[in-house]
Amino acid sequence: MPADWLAELPGQVMVATHAALLPASVLAPDFDSLSTRHFGGNVLVGAGIAGGAGTAFTDVRLHDGYGRLLVLNRDMTERQAGRMMQRLLEIDTYRLMALLALPVAQSLSPWLNQAERELAEVTNALAAAAETDEPALLDRLTRLEAQIESREAENHFRFTAAAAYHELVQRRIEELREVRIQGLQNFEEFTERRLAPAMATCRSVAARLESLSQRVARATQLLSTRVDVSRERQNQQVLVSMNRRAEAQLRLQQTVEGLSVAAITYYIVGLVSYAANGLLSAGVPVNVEAVTALSIPVVAIAVALGVRHVRKLVTGTAR
Repeated sequence: MPADWLAELPGQVMVATHAALLPASVLAPDFDSLSTRHFGGNVLVGAGIAGGAGTAFTDVRLHDGYGRLLVLNRDMTERQAGRMMQRLLEIDTYRLMALLALPVAQSLSPWLNQAERELAEVTNALAAAAETDEPALLDRLTRLEAQIESREAENHFRFTAAAAYHELVQRRIEELREVRIQGLQNFEEFTERRLAPAMATCRSVAARLESLSQRVARATQLLSTRVDVSRERQNQQVLVSMNRRAEAQLRLQQTVEGLSVAAITYYIVGLVSYAANGLLSAGVPVNVEAVTALSIPVVAIAVALGVRHVRKLVTGTAR
């Protein structure tokens, strides 16, 4: 293909392969000569394909930026040969797309180790923490949970895509209907030895990330429950203190009411005494001392009843 046309294509090149489809000879191929002639003397990976109707070879290496794939057609039709070639190219493409998750998993592993240590420290401190330490521990947990959720959101797509690509690779290998060639690794064996460990690493990191998120969420919930219990206990103490203040205010109010009754009685009895003295001065025969003395209990009872009535009115309005 023209180099200038390729350079103008958007994006980055993920896979580039030179593929050749040649007729197979009657004699069995000489693997050493094939490797020397087409693959720079590298170790070959190959197998019979389409149930033995063809043979495919590659060295899974780059030559000037391109991979190399050689397919020898023995009894395949044109359509069958095209399908086999497409599947072989897809195996290489999906394998490399799946491996994009491996650097992500490797970069996450050190951070996961640090986050797990942080969680262990917080949970150990939580076991012996006092009420004053709980806000600081809750802040550490929420920060850690936010970091975990951020990384999980950033990398979830890559890990799920890698799993999907790995499944496609396995499916395309099954569709090749390989026939083993003595002395060579076939495509399934090479993939299992090279791709499967990388996918296991990605699955392990994804599972660790999800497990860490769940553990932090449980620790946060536990600490939040402790904080709520402490807050309720403090609220109960505040209510008890408010009840005590209310009782003290009630006693003070009762004392003030008693003093008010005495003061009002004294004031009214004084008015009665003044009135009796006025009548005596006007010539009305009145015993001032007797009238004053008799008015004291009457006024006191009336004032007490009046204050009580006012208190009931106020209390009923407050309710």
